Amino acid sequence: MIFSAQQFSFACPRCHTPLEEVHSKEFRCPKDNISFLNSNGVWLLLDPERHAHYEQFIYEYETVRQDEGRGSHDPAYYQALPFKDLTGRMDRDWSIRAKSYRSLEKEVIKPNEKVDGPLKILDLGAGNCWLSNQLAIRGHFLAAVDLLINPEDGLGAHVHYPVDFVPVQAEYDRLPFNQDQFDVAIFNSSFHYSDDYEYTLKETLNCLKPNGVVIILDTPVYLDGDSGRRMIAEREEHFEKKYGFPSNSLKSEGFLTHERLDQLGNKLGLNWEFHKPFYGLRWALRPWKAKFRGGREPAEFLVIVGKLT
Repeated sequence: MIFSAQQFSFACPRCHTPLEEVHSKEFRCPKDNISFLNSNGVWLLLDPERHAHYEQFIYEYETVRQDEGRGSHDPAYYQALPFKDLTGRMDRDWSIRAKSYRSLEKEVIKPNEKVDGPLKILDLGAGNCWLSNQLAIRGHFLAAVDLLINPEDGLGAHVHYPVDFVPVQAEYDRLPFNQDQFDVAIFNSSFHYSDDYEYTLKETLNCLKPNGVVIILDTPVYLDGDSGRRMIAEREEHFEKKYGFPSNSLKSEGFLTHERLDQLGNKLGLNWEFHKPFYGLRWALRPWKAKFRGGREPAEFLVIVGKLT
């Protein structure tokens, strides 16, 4: 089951005109005369003209994720995330996600929870919707946004959860929401896919209330931009050898540095707060091991919170 259209107010991703509800499974843009449908519980709010732009990216992304063994047919697998991977295939990845989530919950979500009502939260890059599930369990209203809609690793996995949230296929540079309605927007291990961080943040801030916060979760952060560029080159070389494509059809920025964050903060009037989850002693020793072996700087994964000044 999904929330009714009244929980959020939607806008055309092409022209930002407020959408009109035709019936429970259809919105229409009165300006561009475009219909947006609900299919299997997912609102398909990606501009039809943008499907071709993402076709190769979606193919490559799904190819890699399927090869990695992501997903399951068991609802218990999804409901256990991020705290346990019942398949045992991606234990290390989910261990990191679990610690990031606990830091997010402690440092941001709990302090912002309201006595007089739930938060409205954008889960950007929702994937299989695990984060939307966890925050909906806490009583909040979630819009889970992603390009992928497959039932194993995309928004179609929403059927496995016992709580309600709104799955929305959309791109976060053309968000299909009216302005000033969300309390929190979370880039869920997804901000680094943007090809223009400033543009992406502007689009997100337009959807937030004046006192809203934007959170960047599990995007790789480096002190030295050269380390980030080397990481991308290594990844593309690996994908080319294994899959026959470098997986770079979208010219995303790929990583963050503190200098880049300072630039974005100055341009957009954002103050950044940084929370560093403890991922374990082995993780903490990675920079020292890399330095000793002459390797590149390993990425940090932080909970980065942006507030308008």
